[in-house]
Amino acid sequence: MTSLFDEPAEAGDDVVDPGAPLAVRMRPRSLDEVVGQSHLLGPRAPLRRLVEADEPMSLVLYGPPGTGKTTLAHVISLATKRQFVQLSALDAGVKEVRAVITSAKRELTYGGRRTVLFIDEVHRFSKTQQDSLLSAVEDRIVSLIAATTENPFFSVVSPLLSRSLVLALQPLSDDDVRTLLRRALTSDRGLDGAVTLSAEAEEHLVRVAGGDGRKALTALESGAGAARAAGASEIDLATLETAVAQAAVRYDRQGDMHYDVASALIKSIRGSDVDAALHYLARMVVAGEDPRFIARRLVISASEDIGMADPTALQTAVAAADAVAFIGMPEGHFPLAHAVVHLATAPKSNAVTVAISESVADVRAGLGGPVPPGLRDAHYGGAKKLGHGKTYVYPHDAPDGIVPQQYPPDALVGRDYYRPTGRGVEAGIGARLAKLRAIVRRAR
Repeated sequence: MTSLFDEPAEAGDDVVDPGAPLAVRMRPRSLDEVVGQSHLLGPRAPLRRLVEADEPMSLVLYGPPGTGKTTLAHVISLATKRQFVQLSALDAGVKEVRAVITSAKRELTYGGRRTVLFIDEVHRFSKTQQDSLLSAVEDRIVSLIAATTENPFFSVVSPLLSRSLVLALQPLSDDDVRTLLRRALTSDRGLDGAVTLSAEAEEHLVRVAGGDGRKALTALESGAGAARAAGASEIDLATLETAVAQAAVRYDRQGDMHYDVASALIKSIRGSDVDAALHYLARMVVAGEDPRFIARRLVISASEDIGMADPTALQTAVAAADAVAFIGMPEGHFPLAHAVVHLATAPKSNAVTVAISESVADVRAGLGGPVPPGLRDAHYGGAKKLGHGKTYVYPHDAPDGIVPQQYPPDALVGRDYYRPTGRGVEAGIGARLAKLRAIVRRAR
């Protein structure tokens, strides 16, 4: 019968099956080999201090897939010379947890060696299963390293959290992914120089990885297999595309294409072509565009191209930006798409854009002048002696909440900046605005 957990790893046992996946073969053997997570592994960072001091510890590693949670668990066990046992929350239950704890007690009592218990996807453990770990963690019979892609403050029981150090892992940067790829190409544990990787193919791998190191190495291994099968010594973009299921998106986040696609997205929204807008959104998302950049463009579009024709468009765009910041990618593309559909199908008006543009132009042209005396600040001593606020009429005292009164400087009396369209909500605003102006300007 196959055990639900790995056999305990011997200290220093770093022999890897040459037939194992590339991501497994390239797994770091020391903290210095780990790529990324400098906030945890820097010279004075908390995880490095704990490992180098070989202190008993329990950790909850929280982060997206492919950021090194399993890798760190293996490295910690090697660095601290402890027995390493791995459980998957998908397969193991309370019975398996107790079996590991019993074995760890025996190893500590008779062998004097502690055990690192690594539990992947700990958020899938029930409360009862998590509670079964508490005494062993508190008594330091095992050093628990629990990995989760979900917020542990919602998915891990409080008693276990209070006994553990929670460390958040970040997605790998593009440079981190490039480092992994180049190391795998040359390392004798990896591809050992059997193939090279074109610059274009490397950029594509970095994009499709999306900060996931395992995904990058898996795609590289597939591309290398395709190149060898074709008798080629280089993995070019065409070869790579035949090997991975994700076609290269012609998109340079630092070049002209970045701006061309962003421009096409906004112009498609402005033109009310929701399908084209979704296409350009998809191109940006698949290419790994910063979702914050996309969200910012949508917020601008909501005011610039829709404005008061649908005031709720701005609310949706801002909510999408907040949602992306809260949940991250890839799920963040849902609220982005939500906003794109709302904006593209909303009635359009640039009346707000024209109004502020003309107002700014007049200010820059010197059309201003003193604030009318009735509108000047009158709260400080001596203001009334200067006549400030003396002629001001309080609108709330009027039955309709509006009174004839001069608000703009003399040079701008009668100037109409905001000219609402007859589309959407602005149709009603236009009728009301005509009445408002008629009453307010009666004083002039």
